[in-house]
Amino acid sequence: MSQVEDRLASLGVTLPQPNPPVANYVPFVRSGDLVHISGQVSVDAGGGIKGVVGQDVDLERAQAAARLCGVNLIAQMKAACEGDLSRVARVVKLGGFVQAGPDFFDIPQVVNGASDLMVAAFGDAGKHARSAVGVYRLPLNFAVEVDAVVQVR
Repeated sequence: MSQVEDRLASLGVTLPQPNPPVANYVPFVRSGDLVHISGQVSVDAGGGIKGVVGQDVDLERAQAAARLCGVNLIAQMKAACEGDLSRVARVVKLGGFVQAGPDFFDIPQVVNGASDLMVAAFGDAGKHARSAVGVYRLPLNFAVEVDAVVQVR
C-alpha cells in the first residue's frame, strides 16, 4: 500500500472501482507525463449526491459531493498509474463544476471539497491550479463534477 493509500485510509476513504464512461469518451488520456482525467460526478454506490446546490443541496452537502468527485478522480488516477498511486507526481489542475441555483454564489467553497482531499491525500503534490464554475445543469442531475490534470512518473 502506498503512502497516499495510507493517508486515504486514515481519512476513512476507500477507493471505488473507477466509473466507466457513460458516453463516447474515455476515462483518462495520458500524453507524455500528463494524465487528463474526464469529469467525475458526485456518484457513489448509494447513488451519489444529486440536485441543485442552493435549492436541493446545501453548502455542506455540496462540499461532500465535491469530495466524492475527488475520490472518484483518485480512483481514475490509480487506474491510470496501473494501481500505484505513488506514481502521481503532482495534481496539476482541477476543474470544478457546480450545478448551482440562481442565488448560490459560494462555488469556490463547494469545490474546496475536492481540493482539500487532494492536499490531504498527496500533501504538497496535491496543491493545484483550479477553476470553479457554477453551471445551469450537470449530467444526470449530479450536484458536482470535477475533472483533473495530473503529472505522473
